Amino acid sequence: MNATDLPPVTELLATAVATLGGNERPGQVRMAEAVAQAFAGGEHLAVQAGTGTGKSLAYLVPAIARAVAEETPVVVSTATIALQRQLVDRDLPRLVDALAAALPRRPRFALLKGRRNYLCLNKIHNGTSDEASDAAQEELFEPVAATALVRDVARLTAWASSTETGDRDELTPGVPDRSWSQVSVSARECLGMARCPYGSDCFSERARAEAGRAEIIVTNHALLAIDAIADAAVLPEHEYLVVDEAHELVDRVTSVATGELTPAPLGAATRRIARLVNPQLAQRMEAAVATFSSAIHDAQPGRLDYLDDELATYLTTLRDAATAARGDIDPSPRDPKAAAARNEAIAALTDIGDTAARVLDSFVPAIPDRTEVVWLDHEDIKGGATGGSTQRPVLRVAPLSVAGLLRTRLFDSATTVLTSATLTVGGSFDAMAGAWGLGDGPTWKGLDVGSPFEHAKSGILYVAAHLPPPGRDTAGSPEQLDEITGLIEAAGGRTLGLFSSMRAAKTAAEALRARIDTPILCQGDDGTAALVERFAADPETSLFGTLSLWQGVDVPGPSLSLVLIDRIPFPRPDDPLLTARQRAVAARGGNGFMTVAAAHAALLLAQGAGRLLRRADDRGVVAVLDSRMASARYGGYLRASLPPFWSTTDPVRVKQALQRLRDGATS
Repeated sequence: MNATDLPPVTELLATAVATLGGNERPGQVRMAEAVAQAFAGGEHLAVQAGTGTGKSLAYLVPAIARAVAEETPVVVSTATIALQRQLVDRDLPRLVDALAAALPRRPRFALLKGRRNYLCLNKIHNGTSDEASDAAQEELFEPVAATALVRDVARLTAWASSTETGDRDELTPGVPDRSWSQVSVSARECLGMARCPYGSDCFSERARAEAGRAEIIVTNHALLAIDAIADAAVLPEHEYLVVDEAHELVDRVTSVATGELTPAPLGAATRRIARLVNPQLAQRMEAAVATFSSAIHDAQPGRLDYLDDELATYLTTLRDAATAARGDIDPSPRDPKAAAARNEAIAALTDIGDTAARVLDSFVPAIPDRTEVVWLDHEDIKGGATGGSTQRPVLRVAPLSVAGLLRTRLFDSATTVLTSATLTVGGSFDAMAGAWGLGDGPTWKGLDVGSPFEHAKSGILYVAAHLPPPGRDTAGSPEQLDEITGLIEAAGGRTLGLFSSMRAAKTAAEALRARIDTPILCQGDDGTAALVERFAADPETSLFGTLSLWQGVDVPGPSLSLVLIDRIPFPRPDDPLLTARQRAVAARGGNGFMTVAAAHAALLLAQGAGRLLRRADDRGVVAVLDSRMASARYGGYLRASLPPFWSTTDPVRVKQALQRLRDGATS
């Protein structure tokens, strides 16, 4: 069977929509037709589909049609667990049922995640006995935390005998990463199905096998990145790919491609190899880790534009010690327990040696066109022996750009559809296409199918042009707090406050709680999901928070009438990776600020503003308390990235509009 033997995609979409009880949406039809044409013609496609378009159906229907007609899989990648679950648990089962009569056979679908997301039976039954105690020591855990770790591992061991999937997301309640790491392995640590005594029962291999039989394979951007970076294929072979939430693709791939060296894992690796290599190599590794850890502990954080001789010597010593120790470990002992321990040690040493080599290689030769960025962070970690927090130094190395990687390892091997509600920056796809590697690469097309919402009638963009421009320390300034107070009182609560930092969110929340009568929640008071649920349940409640709320909140109806943005979300001026990318653009004669910083801010603004209208009858205001949106030259560029709301700088008119919405909701 080929594609011409099936009903047209528009007919399949109409069948699905009618069966599922929906209404025809012109943007959804345009998108489905464009996706089908892209698959047929082998041309990459970027589709901006505003909230309410129904983009999941618009790409799933042509994906199913192509997969069934050609008997070839289509991979669908998303950024969030929530959307993966929505696709697998709700959208795909209902869609397959709806299309069953129109297709020659019932298409299969499967969810596939990285190996770390599944229990490892061999590690549970043959793991080293002191792993949990080693892990408890790594971050100066209190005895109470160590006890909790052991308790979690016991619970996970019991769960392993009852779970059908071994999938971490099905464990309720969940466990911290530290606990999960005791019962899971990375791809490098895995013994492999042939060598593992539990290979035939392996949860990860079962998931891979199921995915290999499916027409639609749902995965995530991280696994997609691993598949692109790794020498061996992680995903089943495929010719067609859909990337949903594509605005997050570059950041997720960059995260996977980032290497890091930090004292705690280095110390754990040293303890792990003590019984596996000869004493001289173990001592050599211990000394290399000690000197390197001491050096970065005392160093100033920030980007490294120059590698001094001392740090270079420590990195070289660490690289060589890790390589020598790795070479001394027998990778194929007969005892499964010994094999598991050796594989984990080899994987840890390989990561250490490879990362140290990447850092060293990034400075040789010492020319301006470096392809990697190296920087030192000092991270706060909780749960120290003092009961507070302590700082952990981390040396990181990341690619300056992932465009080349995506172009050669993703787009050259599969016809790709990239979609999101926010892909255009300043009204153009060019910024995203350049970051993806499509700018000067393969043939591609950009399409904006709009939104079924009437933004100019449903929403107001208010820029507080009368406020002084924000400075570095203006969080909670009297003028801003007065403005926030007036807006929330006019709205009667119903406010999602999106702040540029957690400090700003907490400062505003504390101040506003003393000023107004309606409840204010702040991120960190509880888990984010619980806070969003409480916010949605009580229309008078407001919720303040930072980055995850900019993109992760879906609260339709009267509980959300005001989205408040404290300032333009430019990246931090000391962000080492983004400032390096900005400088690289400038070195090529471009405008680094507009290409990197303004584009970053525009996408986040669009995501934040997108929280307001979640269904056709929603109404409200997006208030930006940063006068630069009205006065700066780049203000027009940022506004062009937002939905076409009716705009004003008049605070009186905005408060009157919010009061009318409040009165209408309570009448």
